[in-house]
Amino acid sequence: MTDVKLTKAEIIEHIYEDSGISRKDIHTVIDKFFEEVKQALEDDRIVELRGFGTFEIRTRKGREKARNPKTGEVVPVESHGVTVFRPGKELKTLAWDLRKEPDAQ
Repeated sequence: MTDVKLTKAEIIEHIYEDSGISRKDIHTVIDKFFEEVKQALEDDRIVELRGFGTFEIRTRKGREKARNPKTGEVVPVESHGVTVFRPGKELKTLAWDLRKEPDAQ
């Protein structure tokens, strides 16, 4: 079984092996890509990557009676932003097909 996680370093290595572009240049482009995505989200913009998915920030409404899962203590939680990812159609289909159970006969 292969590793479950894929790291940025592994992505850089795979791109390097397939393209021949220097690791340093690939690292720079990937870092810049992430900076652009983060900045867009910070500016309250939706990041749409066609064929992959969409990132956006949504507001999660605060609650007066949330519970601390460790202690069970009731604590208030303010409204806050959460990052949301919605997969595109192609990624959704890929994920659906990966977890299909074989037909029971």
